[in-house]
Amino acid sequence: MRMSAATLAGWQTLGSNGAKTRDMPGSWTQGEFPYLSSATCTVTSAATRRYNCLAWAAKESHRRWEPDPNEDYYWPPEAPRALTLEAFTIAYGTLGFKICFSNALEPGVEKIAIFAIERNGVLRPTHAALQLETGAWTSKLGDLEDIEHAPVEAVNGPIYGEPAIYMQRPRSSTNI
Repeated sequence: MRMSAATLAGWQTLGSNGAKTRDMPGSWTQGEFPYLSSATCTVTSAATRRYNCLAWAAKESHRRWEPDPNEDYYWPPEAPRALTLEAFTIAYGTLGFKICFSNALEPGVEKIAIFAIERNGVLRPTHAALQLETGAWTSKLGDLEDIEHAPVEAVNGPIYGEPAIYMQRPRSSTNI
């Protein structure tokens, strides 16, 4: 991983900054995302630093979302600026999402998955993915590409851990 100013200052920016390998569909390494392959994902847009996975799951591509303590990035004002599952559920709750217990596709329902990894005995959120109307999922891999993947667990691994919380809201034409 490349070191960013935020990482050097003690704040871990969310996402991945991997090197390109030839057998992968994108610019990450097999070690970072061991379940991603051309069979489980499709790259849907080019790498960019403009936004991250947290913003992408909120359907925003014009800014980054992070609960960083220096307030360098956007975070819903109602949510604590903390790297906790509670803070993430509050943040997505501001968009109408509520906790649910299934990642199954449901007509008229939009879902997100919040991933976490255990660090020092505590689950820490690392990533968010959005379920598409097809049942596939879309993720922004840190500063790398956006991808469509199935199943949601295709991005499991040492970088993101695994889904810890699912949330849902009614799907409407305004939140496509």
